Amino acid sequence: MADSNFVDYVKIYCRSGKGGRGSMHLRHVKYNPNGGPDGGDGGKGGSIILRGNHNYWTLLHLKYQRHIKAEHGGNGGKDKCHGTDGKDVYVDVPCGTVVYNAETGKYVCDVTYDGQEVVLLKGGRGGLGNYQFRTATNQAPRYAQPGEPMQEMTVIMELKLLADVGLVGFPNAGKSTLVSALSNARPKIANYPFTTMEPSLGIVGYRDNKSFVMADIPGIIEGAAEGRGLGLRFLRHIERNSLLLFMVPGDTDDIFKEYNILLNELRQFNPEMLDKHRVLAITKCDLLDEELMEMLREDLTRKMAGEKSVPIVFISAVAQTGLDELKDVLWKELNSESNKLQEITAEDTLVHRDKEMSQFARELMEEGEDVELQDEDEMDDDDIEILDDYEIEDIDE
Repeated sequence: MADSNFVDYVKIYCRSGKGGRGSMHLRHVKYNPNGGPDGGDGGKGGSIILRGNHNYWTLLHLKYQRHIKAEHGGNGGKDKCHGTDGKDVYVDVPCGTVVYNAETGKYVCDVTYDGQEVVLLKGGRGGLGNYQFRTATNQAPRYAQPGEPMQEMTVIMELKLLADVGLVGFPNAGKSTLVSALSNARPKIANYPFTTMEPSLGIVGYRDNKSFVMADIPGIIEGAAEGRGLGLRFLRHIERNSLLLFMVPGDTDDIFKEYNILLNELRQFNPEMLDKHRVLAITKCDLLDEELMEMLREDLTRKMAGEKSVPIVFISAVAQTGLDELKDVLWKELNSESNKLQEITAEDTLVHRDKEMSQFARELMEEGEDVELQDEDEMDDDDIEILDDYEIEDIDE
């Protein structure tokens, strides 16, 4: 991932500007011995503001911008001169960016649509000059306010791609081949596992000039929640999808077993993902005959009877069979009333979970960040098992 232009994870130190201090000044001019207070107010510090920009699709432009600092407010002056306001810093991010506190793992904010502005760190207010404190009984105040201090935070920005349909499957299940067959996207396709090393988006055309967006992510394997393979770092890109398309090759020994393994990995990553509508696609059906496909359909329908209705489609992206039926099923599920109600509810009550510190430390180490570790006496068994899987260098004792 080091040489890839797809950057979906950055760590940045942000600092807003502090407010300028108010001036404590008494007017002294010729022929005006009782000029009174004339100290001006301090200017406000600049804020750090995130702004959604649909022209960006990764966080590459922020990869090497390790520090973002806003200007401090200017100090007040005599003759009631107001201090200059610090300039706000606007940070353009792609839509779907989620921000977490890098030290605590707490969720901070979310940018979901183009033009949305979210104040990440607010600049400090400027202090009042002594001119603001004059009263009938205190006509020459000899004090002024200091400006409010700046705010600082080290944040983790994660990109979660916005798409309608997310593909879930094991390596070499035919996900990239399907995206290339249904859209103009050209992901890398080869006959070995983990060919796809980064997510990709494809716009799938439908009837009457309609379309929907499909997201392809690297394959996951059993035990990905414990860090096997590429782990679950890319599953964040289908958290926002309203429909999940599970893909299992038709030549698999036990299709239902592999389907359940995928469900279990999603459950360990985020249990709420199981509430999304699902479609099961049996790929590489050019290797199967009609009789075998009908037997598989009946067997899967019987085994999945206890779950909510999951449509089953047999497709072959190479032979171009079943693709029209698949698009019809996907479009029907995307526009079903239950799915629309679920989307509205998710938009109104979307809750981002805070990071679990053990998993968060693992993510930081995978991204090459330095992590300060606790003493082993203070760590629990789970943390020790996680750290045993990594070779850590340059850690202060």
